[in-house]
Amino acid sequence: MSTYRDFTHRGSARATVLRTVGTRERRSHLTAPRVPTVGIDIGGTKVMAGVVDADGNILEKLRTETPDKSKSPQVVEDTITELVLDLSDRHDVHAVGIGAAGWVDAERNRVLFAPHLSWRNEPLRDRLAGRLAVPVLVDNDANAAAWAEWRFGAGRDEDHLVMITLGTGIGGAILEDGQVKRGKFGVAGEFGHMQVVPGGHRCPCGNRGCWEQYSSGNALVREARELAAADSPVAYGIIEHVKGNIADITGPMITELAREGDAMCIELLQDIGQWLGVGIANLAAALDPSCFVIGGGVSAADDLLIGPARDAFRRHLTGRGYRPEARIARAQLGPEAGMVGAADLARLVARRFRRANRRRVERYERYARYVEARRTTQDTA
Repeated sequence: MSTYRDFTHRGSARATVLRTVGTRERRSHLTAPRVPTVGIDIGGTKVMAGVVDADGNILEKLRTETPDKSKSPQVVEDTITELVLDLSDRHDVHAVGIGAAGWVDAERNRVLFAPHLSWRNEPLRDRLAGRLAVPVLVDNDANAAAWAEWRFGAGRDEDHLVMITLGTGIGGAILEDGQVKRGKFGVAGEFGHMQVVPGGHRCPCGNRGCWEQYSSGNALVREARELAAADSPVAYGIIEHVKGNIADITGPMITELAREGDAMCIELLQDIGQWLGVGIANLAAALDPSCFVIGGGVSAADDLLIGPARDAFRRHLTGRGYRPEARIARAQLGPEAGMVGAADLARLVARRFRRANRRRVERYERYARYVEARRTTQDTA
């Protein structure tokens, strides 16, 4: 029969192993070559590319519109290639990291599905590596953003971190002991499609009641437009602001008016924040991280959104009052987080690429010495 001492010993040994693994992961990354790499962030409306150094500093950044999603994947790949080659003219680029808004397989090669682009099971890494002649790494954009916040931003020094990106929908990522948890098939972190209201609003994913239908940029704009279309007295301020053109209502506009004191806009952000807190409490019950980092465009509302989220989180947290509470922080790196994270992840590929090259050179030199020795021996004989 196992004793309490046995369990205690096993637990401490396991903790030691986990600490060792976490330290080793960090050390292997931090000792990668301090060389510049390019990060690419591909979204539904823009492609951002930048040269990033080993400390997360952006040396140069370029931005262009995303080619129309009805065009072939080749068009987007051409755009990425042009941006990388342009930056390579002025910087010594050693690797390229790509953060794609879509599902990326566990091998980080294929984009299985991208909702805003025409990628379907697209071997993006292999296609671009052949054109760019440098190592290429592909990952989900939320994974890349979470990595950047863990390395350089709001999640620095956290061992168990969950990132939630609030934009058009909700994306997310999980980091544990210095590693991104991608799941068996590479598509972990799709938090936006957790069902929070059975039979609720229809989601583009095909289901109803998904979290992102209640706490996202789309949800914020939908609620504002519905109130304006109903000619609600509380919406007169925003109706006047858009001169009656309800289709012109946007998320950034709602945030701006809320900062100026518009009561309806403040209330809408509070509603979105409360749903955010409910979802975070669910994730805390499942994952128990030490920190939640909130990023994405909607997070620009700051305490107008995150304050209500913290309150709702405390009200809905399982075991509240009897367990430690995770920290909830706003992301620090802004819209460049995905680009910085993709570039930093690519440094690991650059390290492997450099070592492989060095081994090839060493093998060639050994072979050259062997041939020279044989030739000398034959000449002497």
